Parts: sequence; structure tokens; C-alpha cells
Amino acid sequence: METITTLNDETVSGLQDLIEINIDSSEGFAEAAEKIENPDIANYFRRCGQRRETFSRELQRVVGMNDTEPKDSGTLKGTIHRWWVGIRGAVQSGDEHAMLAEAERGEDAIKECYETVLKETAGSPLNAVLHRHYASVKQDHDTIRDMRDARA
Repeated sequence: METITTLNDETVSGLQDLIEINIDSSEGFAEAAEKIENPDIANYFRRCGQRRETFSRELQRVVGMNDTEPKDSGTLKGTIHRWWVGIRGAVQSGDEHAMLAEAERGEDAIKECYETVLKETAGSPLNAVLHRHYASVKQDHDTIRDMRDARA
């Protein structure tokens, strides 16, 4: 039986994926917050980034408790996406709609990753934690989508 300190390899692998995407998300929100001119959106992005940093650290602790070295950086795909957001933001001078659309694309990716891991780890002792993270991610996604749609 799986416990918080004896997670199976599949669960640990899923957590590693979530760590990477949360790091990508945290860094992406921090960069987007610096590029967008609207202070309300920038502050919201900063709060989202802080939540994702908290999630990655929480998951890193759990992975470490399972005698596995937790991931400590994001993915190449995330780096490329942040680069694209930076270029797009510079070209479009911090266009709110464009930045929010890119943020929502990132939120789609993290939401999908949580959904996959939740399905693969059903019954895991971490499900309550993962569902809490997922609820926050989904709420941020919906808020960003609504902000984007209000600027269309």
C-alpha cells in the first residue's frame, strides 16, 4: 500500500512532471508580470506565480521524502514558451489581450498535466494535495480567460 513516503514510481514520475510545469508556470508569470503595463494584471500574475512556486516546493518535499532527487528546474518547452511570450510582449508593447491569451495557453497546459497525473494516481495518498492544487490552477485559468475575453 502506497503511503506519502512510499509512493510508487508512476506517482513520483507524475509529481516530477508537475514540479517542472509549476516551475515553468511560476517563471512565466513572473516574466509576464514585468512585461504587462496594467498593474492589476501584473499583480495577479505575481500572485499566480507565487502559488505555483509554493506548489512546486510542496511537491519537491514529497518527492524528496521518497528517496528521489526532485526536479529543480522547468522544461525546455517552458523556456521556449517564456521566450515567445517575451518576444510577443515586446512586439505588441505589452498588449493585454495577447499576454492574457498566452497566459491562458500556459494555464491550459498545467491544467492538462494535473488532470493526467490525477487520473494516473487515483487513490494515491497525495490526491487531496493534487486536487487542492488543481482547484487553484483551474480558478486561475478561468480568471485569466475571463480577463482575456473582457479585452477582446
